[in-house]
Amino acid sequence: MKKASLFLIIFSFLSLHIKAQDMTASKLGEIITKISDTVQQQNGTYKFLYKETLLLCMTDENANRMRIISPIVETVKLGDEELKNALIANFHTALDVKYAISDELLWSVFIHPLKELNDQQVEDAINQVYRANATFGTTYSSTNLVFPGNIQPQEKKVEEKPLKKT
Repeated sequence: MKKASLFLIIFSFLSLHIKAQDMTASKLGEIITKISDTVQQQNGTYKFLYKETLLLCMTDENANRMRIISPIVETVKLGDEELKNALIANFHTALDVKYAISDELLWSVFIHPLKELNDQQVEDAINQVYRANATFGTTYSSTNLVFPGNIQPQEKKVEEKPLKKT
């Protein structure tokens, strides 16, 4: 009986603190407006400056999807080492954000179901997209966190195989 009562008390306490996640394009726009330098909005798409960096947010409420993106550099200006470092970062240091290529540009990208987001997650996503853009070419990171593993690119060692006599 004591365990059931304790469970009921804990469940009641937690349910008071769980905030329903019902994000909409309109609520998303309010958050963007609150934390950005400037905002232009049209049909569920927001173009805004955050810490003087261009970001875009596109929403589709019918598909329950959203994305926040920021252009970094034209792909023709990228070297193999930068691309390799971006892919390594996608695994270790670009946590909720990824580096991606579209329309001959490299972007920092956050993609998520729309309704399931809360206000704090949106603000964190905007900051991570910004940081991944700002740190491209140096630490390639979206936060101060790093997942363990080999985060430094290394040359692939190719073993020479002896030639076979025919």
